[in-house]
Amino acid sequence: MRPGLFVSVDGPGGVGKSTTLATVTEILRDQKVPIHATTEPSRSPIGNLIRASTNSHRGLALAHLVAGDRHHHVTTEIIPRLDAGDVVVSDRYIPSSLVLQRFDAITIPTILEINAGLLQPDLAVILTAAPTAIAARMAARGGVTNSRFERHPDAACLETSYYQDAVAALTEVGWPVSVLDSTALPGAEVGRMLAEQILILYAQRRNGDLSGQADIADLQHR
Repeated sequence: MRPGLFVSVDGPGGVGKSTTLATVTEILRDQKVPIHATTEPSRSPIGNLIRASTNSHRGLALAHLVAGDRHHHVTTEIIPRLDAGDVVVSDRYIPSSLVLQRFDAITIPTILEINAGLLQPDLAVILTAAPTAIAARMAARGGVTNSRFERHPDAACLETSYYQDAVAALTEVGWPVSVLDSTALPGAEVGRMLAEQILILYAQRRNGDLSGQADIADLQHR
């Protein structure tokens, strides 16, 4: 087991992920926890290609491109940071593929197969909210987005439903999943809740205690 801690954070557009992650990063740094914030698509040339081509690449071609970037991301960035003892927090990971690739009619089993063999997070966080709240937040941004997925007329409802399916699929294969509902909470408050979860797991990892998931389940319902 690597000395670091790997946390992935996924959720629909408009769920407040950016604010949540900024709060988590600030709190962990204030606590002198070595945190490495990263994102997918990665900042590599492959990741840049994906960001520039999601409107032109679709289906299996895009799914395999994303998975290839993910393998490179894990190998060249995430694992070295974990080996150094950092808390690695990734803005998007496999759960996002289980949602966005379904807009291109790719099934969950196929998406899981494409992403087989990749590193499992120590905690996979799914941020969620009521579709009406997500739609209102997107409208408050002016409704401007570069993502063809978010431009779908039923994006909020579909993403919310697909993330529920992703949670079920990942739980079934043994992933430690934590769902945080931001419908009635600002992103900063959700960030504080998530930071508390991460700090508990980080302390347990440093102490060699691997029984932290019971604590996670308790925190979700506070």
